[in-house]
Amino acid sequence: MMTPTAWPQQRGTFLLGDITVQSGEVMRDARLEWKTHGTLSAARDNVIVYPTSYGAGHPDLEWLIGPDGILDPTRWFIVIPDMFSNGLSSSADTHPDFPEVVTSWDNVQAQMRLLREQFGIARVHAAYGFSMGAQQAYHWAAAFPDAVDHAVIVCGSARTADHNKVFLSGLLRTLEAAPEHLGHGRFSAEPMAAKRAFGHIYAGWGLSQDFYRAGLYKTALGAPDLETFLERDWALRFQARPAANLYAQAVTWMHGDISNNPLYGADLAFALSSIKARVLLLPSETDLYFRVADHDIEMAHLKQARLSPIPSIWGHRAGSPAVIPEDAAFIRREVQAWIG
Repeated sequence: MMTPTAWPQQRGTFLLGDITVQSGEVMRDARLEWKTHGTLSAARDNVIVYPTSYGAGHPDLEWLIGPDGILDPTRWFIVIPDMFSNGLSSSADTHPDFPEVVTSWDNVQAQMRLLREQFGIARVHAAYGFSMGAQQAYHWAAAFPDAVDHAVIVCGSARTADHNKVFLSGLLRTLEAAPEHLGHGRFSAEPMAAKRAFGHIYAGWGLSQDFYRAGLYKTALGAPDLETFLERDWALRFQARPAANLYAQAVTWMHGDISNNPLYGADLAFALSSIKARVLLLPSETDLYFRVADHDIEMAHLKQARLSPIPSIWGHRAGSPAVIPEDAAFIRREVQAWIG
């Protein structure tokens, strides 16, 4: 097996300058952090853009990259742009005047600038994403219908569902209830108690009832008991992240909608039917907020699409199966068959 150093890797910062986002607010001195794996072909026709997910930076996504992985860097030139407010690209925790609402549309417009201006790339073979990264991949296909050949949507959605918004509302209200909250997603200090509660809430949504019933937090993840699992795998993880970024990205997620932009005027059916890419939809059968039923509705409008639910009891986590070999193998087979 090849080691990560066996294929070319680059990383850098792309300076966007001041950009006006969809809300009309201005992001000052905006920047995107990025990392690439592989070699760009002379024809620039082997590009996969791989946006990050909620709370994640590009190092968190690299586990699936490898010659035997889901994305093969010996064949593809994989570009990972870090989403705004993930702590690497421009983020709410380090920019006092960071816009209150930054959308996935805003993210992908900046990412297209990165590809065009940094690498001279005008077209991508595929947009691949998990969770909020999948929402951005969907946005890529809708925002640039003539520049995206394939889209792989792993546990994501074209529009954030109302039930998903209930989950996000609970997270936002928990952060707002913290005594450290100053309003508008800003904090006088890190609200550690609120972030602990945030993690416990998230644990009930990120994994399915079947996962807990089967006790996989013990047998697969090595926790001695439920409370240890909640603290170690969820509370501590979110306590380590700036609350302002957790808040800002939850707002981005809340506003997820491939049609809410000047191209489509909030007409979701129009946006879906305008996508020219071949779309692979890979929801988890047991995901609690990106539901298979929502993709059933989307399928009626997509021109070229395949819906292939991941047969897993890991809930949302099935879409990022770094420690779930059978789910990783399923995704690998589906993706490689779909994107060639």
